[in-house]
Amino acid sequence: VQLVESGGGLAQPGGSLRLSCAASGFTFSSYAMGWFRQAPGKEEREFVAAITYNSGTTYYSDSVKGRFTISRENAKNTLWLQMNNVKPGGAGVYSCAARGGYDTDSWYYTTARIYDYWGQGTQVTVSS
Repeated sequence: VQLVESGGGLAQPGGSLRLSCAASGFTFSSYAMGWFRQAPGKEEREFVAAITYNSGTTYYSDSVKGRFTISRENAKNTLWLQMNNVKPGGAGVYSCAARGGYDTDSWYYTTARIYDYWGQGTQVTVSS
C-alpha cells in the first residue's frame, strides 16, 4: 500500500495550494479518504477534510470550511485538497489517509486513529 502526497510548499497568506495524493496497492474506490494536518511542534494529527468512497459526502473542519475543497477521481486513484485563502495557522505537514468501509456518522471520517493507511505527508508553509 502506498499513499504519496505532493503539492506542498510555500504559500502567502490568502494564497492557494493544491495538494495531491496518489494511491496504490489497494482498492482506492472502496475507501474513504481524508486529509489531516500535523501542526509544527504538535504530535497529534488534526482533521482537515474527508470524502466518502464515491464522493457522495464530504466533511470539513470548521476552520477550513468554505476555503478548502476535497475531491477524488477513482479512475486515477487520486485524491486532492484545494486550499484557498490559506492562513498562517494552517501551516504543517498534510497527510492523506485511507479508511475502508462506509458509515454515516461523521466520527468515522474525522477521527485519525481509525484510518488504515497513511502517507508520509507534504509540508505546507504559510508566510509572506
